[in-house]
Amino acid sequence: MFRELSRKNKEISYEECVSVLTSETRGVLSVNGDGGYPYGMPMNHFYDVRTGKIYFHCGKSGHRIDSLINDDRVSFCVFDKGFKKDGEWALNVKSVIIFGRIKIIEDIDVITEIATKLSHKFTSDDEYINKEIRAFAPVTKILELTPEHVCGKLVNES
Repeated sequence: MFRELSRKNKEISYEECVSVLTSETRGVLSVNGDGGYPYGMPMNHFYDVRTGKIYFHCGKSGHRIDSLINDDRVSFCVFDKGFKKDGEWALNVKSVIIFGRIKIIEDIDVITEIATKLSHKFTSDDEYINKEIRAFAPVTKILELTPEHVCGKLVNES
């Protein structure tokens, strides 16, 4: 059902895909939006290495939630900061694209757990994290992405 990468020589391993998903803090989540138009938005994420699932936090209503209620199929794209080889100007970038399905979670215990893990990607200030979660968890949903297909590649921008 999912297409193979056309330039196999650019393909990165599943382990490299996991590394990008774990180390990077944000990507673009795309849903099937209004009127058949794709709707992509930048999202912070938490990748759970134990389960292979990806988690996002969001508000309780809006275009994204309406779209997911109508169609749970999504794609999520993440790319790293890249690197330059000595003496070269071109950036080498690893990107990962995931196709899968989203489940909307409203359980406050799960929201608290995932929001804490996601927050630790940005800060180790537990006092700040706990304060924010107490204030915003009641008006937050967690999106749980179960991947059906994961592929990644390394591209040289020259």
